[in-house]
Amino acid sequence: MAERSFAKEVQSLRLSAGAEFEGEGILAVTKALLQSGVGYVGGYQGAPISHLMDVLADASAILSDLGVRFESSASEATAAAMLAASVNYPIRGAVTWKSTVGTNVASDALSNLASAGVIGGALIVLGEDYGEGASIMQERTHAFAMKSQMWLLDPRPNLPCIVQAVEQGFELSEASNSPVMLMLRIRACHVVGRFRAKDNRRPAFTLQQAMDHPSRTFDKIILPPSTYAQERAKVEQRWPAAVKFIRDRKLNEYFGTDNACDVGIVLQGGLYNTVLRALERLGLADVFGATKIPLYVLNVTYPLLPEEFTTFAAGKRAILIIEEGQPEFIEQAASLFFRQADVQTRIVGKGPLPMAGEYTGAVVIAGIRKFLAEFGRLPAADIPLLPAAMLARNVPVRPSGLCTGCPERPLFASMKLLAREMGPMQVSADIGCHSFSTLPPFDLGGTIMGYGLGAAGGASFNVPNPRRALSMMGDGGFWHNGLTSGIGNAVFNRHDGVTIIVDNGYSAATGGQYIPSSSAEIKGRRGRNRIEAAVRGVGVEWVRTIRTYDMKQTMSVLREALLTKFTGPKIVIAEGECQLSRQRRVAPAIKALIGAGRRVVRERFGIDSEVCTGDHSCIRLSGCPSLTVKSNPDPLRRDPVAHVDNSCVGCGVCGEVAHAAVLCPSFYRADVIVNPSTWDRLKARLRSTVIGWLA
Repeated sequence: MAERSFAKEVQSLRLSAGAEFEGEGILAVTKALLQSGVGYVGGYQGAPISHLMDVLADASAILSDLGVRFESSASEATAAAMLAASVNYPIRGAVTWKSTVGTNVASDALSNLASAGVIGGALIVLGEDYGEGASIMQERTHAFAMKSQMWLLDPRPNLPCIVQAVEQGFELSEASNSPVMLMLRIRACHVVGRFRAKDNRRPAFTLQQAMDHPSRTFDKIILPPSTYAQERAKVEQRWPAAVKFIRDRKLNEYFGTDNACDVGIVLQGGLYNTVLRALERLGLADVFGATKIPLYVLNVTYPLLPEEFTTFAAGKRAILIIEEGQPEFIEQAASLFFRQADVQTRIVGKGPLPMAGEYTGAVVIAGIRKFLAEFGRLPAADIPLLPAAMLARNVPVRPSGLCTGCPERPLFASMKLLAREMGPMQVSADIGCHSFSTLPPFDLGGTIMGYGLGAAGGASFNVPNPRRALSMMGDGGFWHNGLTSGIGNAVFNRHDGVTIIVDNGYSAATGGQYIPSSSAEIKGRRGRNRIEAAVRGVGVEWVRTIRTYDMKQTMSVLREALLTKFTGPKIVIAEGECQLSRQRRVAPAIKALIGAGRRVVRERFGIDSEVCTGDHSCIRLSGCPSLTVKSNPDPLRRDPVAHVDNSCVGCGVCGEVAHAAVLCPSFYRADVIVNPSTWDRLKARLRSTVIGWLA
């Protein structure tokens, strides 16, 4: 199960040389991997490259036919460690994950990989994420590339450039014996376009050959004295080889340099489309790439080539460096290059452009205009823009939240009700859908430290106290690293706190991918590995399993966990299938039944407007998107009443909340019957008649 299926689209991966390939950026990346003769692929899902993992999973038969090993890795560290196959063997390997959080998880393996070096091409496809739309902290991959001496590609966001970057990434890796990172923003992952396909290639050297002829080289081992020699090799051999490859193959590009303009723009390749659109809006370019302002496009943002910078700056009064994120690594490097070469061209960067955040079209237009006005290339008068302030006045704020019918909603409502009874609780939150418990109306959890690190984040609070500390963890985070860092650590250190593991059956936050505890039959993998068995396996003795939609049971078990005299880690496994994934699973089946004329019953909940008092406690305790308000039908009451709209999926949470919180009896359940039977129609008429008599 995933957010969407690519079963149809992946058939285009079989296209041969000369055929026109059309599709999304992530499909183009996959095709480029196959055209490059990749031997193995792994990764961990996460936006904006979640769908790349989905594409690879749906294309598993095509990969298998070519002898390509594919694995959906347990974590980013697991994926990064797969690249060890390219250390001693000339096998091309690729892995993918969400940056920068994924890179942080993978850092140990990546550092060792970069130190040992590779003889087979090693490519890391990263989903870079900035700005208010990002779901992570605002950091850059650039710093990690610099630290570990891994080369960083940032191609122009169109399919031919992306495909070329994948192919050249492998070649650059092999030419310099170094891992290469390829950075894709969401605009590149999902851009649609065309390119001329090439034939898919079987790996030139296979994993089977490596198994048949094991090889090792002592100087690849990450131990002294090899590590000292590896560090020298980075500087004395690998770096110069990478620079030579980038220069000779002209990986960076120049546009509009055939005019006498005395200013220019240096930009990351991934920002090319945005910059070109900004120049077009300013009347300085067309949408086909003809520009009046010279552009130096960095398809490789690390390492940088000093001579290319100084050549581009020749004869220019100033250059604007458009570099998304901070610190301003490219701007700092350019300043050093110009100082060393005694180039007097002025460097402008952060100033006209903001220090942090995503460089959207409006941001780039404003920054370029300010730069060009300062150097006399544009009049100082403003042009109409679309600032964020204008959007804020017209578009309502939409913070992240749980889906309609989410099984986690009643869990958090239960915790909130329990806090009313027992007092405020110390709660350590975690990454995943359950992180939304930190938002209104629940306001639970004070910190989020990393995927699966909820229990570890609460470790400091395991001190004697009448009210035990609570921590959260999702099933995805549990299998990612929570079993060891959270549960195993709690057993080893004799924690006395309570950890709630939310088991919704999928890696829901990254698109609904399967995990080891998923109950479905998963082709090529083994699911149905019980979380309870795993926690007992590391020594937990107190374990309870609850159904989240049963709030009475949930509150009872949580109360027991917080007050029991048992000393040691206490685990509450809160089960409830992800409602979004469930709807994806059952909706097609229901549609088919209805189309076949079969009887289908759907539960719906509603609110009796004449009974509702209008105090809206149900909304404050649930926050379900299907719960809203409408005008009060009673002319003597002005307060709006609660209302359940047609997005209701019949999970029953609102009724459970009303019951558990001892609210009002205004909620009712109704069965919506499609293709009713004769008996259904008879009962409906009978009920209507009786209700009419009583009225």
